[in-house]
Amino acid sequence: MSVKENLAMIQENIENTCARIGRNPAEVQIIAVTKYVSIERAKEALQAGITHLGENRDDGFLRKYEAIGNEATWHFIGTLQSRKVKNIIHHVDYIHSLDRLSLAKEIEKRANKVVKCFVQVNVSGEQSKHGIAPEDVLPFIEQLAQFSRIQIIGLMTMAPYTDDEATIRRCFRTLRELKEKVQSLHMAHAPCRELSMGMSNDYVIAIEEGATFIRLGTSLVGHDN
Repeated sequence: MSVKENLAMIQENIENTCARIGRNPAEVQIIAVTKYVSIERAKEALQAGITHLGENRDDGFLRKYEAIGNEATWHFIGTLQSRKVKNIIHHVDYIHSLDRLSLAKEIEKRANKVVKCFVQVNVSGEQSKHGIAPEDVLPFIEQLAQFSRIQIIGLMTMAPYTDDEATIRRCFRTLRELKEKVQSLHMAHAPCRELSMGMSNDYVIAIEEGATFIRLGTSLVGHDN
C-alpha cells in the first residue's frame, strides 16, 4: 500500500482513539521511521503530508538528510554513540535517546544551538534495551541543568514486544507518571511536556496513556526487502 493509504488508516485510528478518551488528535505527532526504507519512500512520506522523519543510525540519517534536507523535521531515535554526535548534531531537530552524561557532554560540546532531547528510559528493564532505569531519571535530569544547549522536552521508552496489553500499558503508564514528576519540578532546562512512546504494534495503547510523539515504521512506510 502507499504511504498515503497507510497514513489515512493510522489517522483514523488516532482520531477514533482520541475521541474515545477525550484527547485532541492534534496532540499526537506522527514520526515516520524511515530507517528501513529508501530515500524515495521517505520522500513519499513527505508527499503524503508527514513532516517528521526518524532515523536510528548516523550514516542512514546523513544519506536521507542529504537528499531531503530541511523539508523534514529530523528525529534521531536510535542509540547515539558519543563519537557520532558530531556527524548529525547540526542537522537534527530532536534526539530521543539521551541516556548518559558522556553523551550530554558531547552534545553540549558540538551543538551550536539548543537541542531538544528526550531522556530514554528502560521502563521494562529488558537487558536488550537501552535507557536509564526509572529510579535514575530525576537525578539524571537534575544533573543536566549544567548544559546550556540541552533542553529536556520529554521522556522516551520502548515497550516489550508482546501481545500482553497489560504489560505494554503498564510500561507506558510508568513513563507518563515519571514525566509528570519531572514536569512538576518546573526545571527551566527540563519542561518535560512530551512523551515519545508507541510504535506500529502498540501506538493506540500509547496514545491512550498520553503519548505525544509516536514512532511508526512498518505500519506507515513499510519495510524494504
